[in-house]
Amino acid sequence: MAKVKITETVLRDAHQSLLATRLTTDEMLPIVEKLDQVGYHSLEMWGGATFDACLRFLNEDPWERLRKIRKAVKNTKLQMLLRGQNLLGYKHYADDVVSEFVKKSIYNGIDIIRIFDALNDTRNLETAVRVTLQEGGHAQCAISYTISPVHNIPYYVAKAKEMEEMGASSICIKDMSGIITPYAAYELVKELKSVCKVPIQLHSHYTSGIASMAYLKAIEAGVDVVDTAISPFALGTSQPATEPLVAAIQNTEYDTGIDLSRLNEITEYFKPIKDKYIENGLISPKVLGVDVNTLVYQIPGGMLSNLISQLKQQNKEDQLEKVMAEVPKVREDLGYPPLVTPMSQMVGTQAVLNVIMGERYKMVPKEIKDYVRGQYGMPITPIADEIKKKIIGNEESITVRPADLIPPQLNSARLGIKEYIEQEEDVLSYALFPQIALNFFKDRWSQKYKIESTLYNEENKNHPI
Repeated sequence: MAKVKITETVLRDAHQSLLATRLTTDEMLPIVEKLDQVGYHSLEMWGGATFDACLRFLNEDPWERLRKIRKAVKNTKLQMLLRGQNLLGYKHYADDVVSEFVKKSIYNGIDIIRIFDALNDTRNLETAVRVTLQEGGHAQCAISYTISPVHNIPYYVAKAKEMEEMGASSICIKDMSGIITPYAAYELVKELKSVCKVPIQLHSHYTSGIASMAYLKAIEAGVDVVDTAISPFALGTSQPATEPLVAAIQNTEYDTGIDLSRLNEITEYFKPIKDKYIENGLISPKVLGVDVNTLVYQIPGGMLSNLISQLKQQNKEDQLEKVMAEVPKVREDLGYPPLVTPMSQMVGTQAVLNVIMGERYKMVPKEIKDYVRGQYGMPITPIADEIKKKIIGNEESITVRPADLIPPQLNSARLGIKEYIEQEEDVLSYALFPQIALNFFKDRWSQKYKIESTLYNEENKNHPI
């Protein structure tokens, strides 16, 4: 049995889960060299919601974050999360955008790209996987893990085989809701290890309180890598903590080889940062505990907070229980999609509307209509005709790969911001988040203009015209 390897998530999923992805690059840079010396398998530090949050809330260029961290990290692989044809956004993009985005991610320093699709529709992974491999990157395909009458071990094994045949460098079981039980983890890993030649990784969240136990059983079953977060940013809706896991399997055949004293320096660095975010309210105590509702309703932590805020806006907070009970019903109606971005937001919003309108599917968001039209991919089970009729009337659903119907988008994106382009990566930022990126570019330009005009005035103040 080989040593278990660890992917550290503190620079991406941990703070995405606990404080809405608000860690700044300046808070990361002082510790990245220490992180690099630990001996992690990889540092997950980009992708997911980091891109959006950098531009929208932190006034940072996400590409610049990647370059700065890459410059400081010499020994450890850098990893990112990519939503297949959705990239880092909430809809499908054209193949030219996906292809260029993957190329630029690897060019700027990413080694491992974890690629998943919310529906496990492998057609939505094809372009990203192909280009990652072409560019010399590690294409990790992730299976979105969920529980339903139709999601079982044979289903996941079949998906893993499809991914391996597509060229996956490794396969990740992505348990975004923290619902994989210890013995289910053991059985699934055991089965995947018996049929797949590539390494198997497990990613979970501590939301329901069982993830550390699931990791231990997965390790016994032969999992190659697990995702953990350094303890100040672990547990709750984040990942199991790094240090206890390292300690638990020390001096066994699974020993990670990681030195706990090295981890302690990192722990001490992040403690005051966590305290600061608890004090200013960005980390809510609610996300730090165990929520057993996760096991009942399969609702990820981020989705739950989203439901609460939607109900608050309508002064209907008292309807939360009804909405949580409606979520599994909507999910069943829609062919059991896994509750991961963007499906979790879409199913949650529909459940809220069904409850507050007092009639199911009286009001249906555009995204749900597009999903039923087949524009996100193929549900695992067909949607019943009566539900289809309620949502899209007599329209036909498409059966082709959704991106086949999207014309190229890069050139029009380039034209849209031609006066603001400072690097080729700007075109991709704009293609993904047009309005947010444009605001960022305008602000960047005005800051630059202010600096340049200040310098001009300084240089010329002794030279009256």
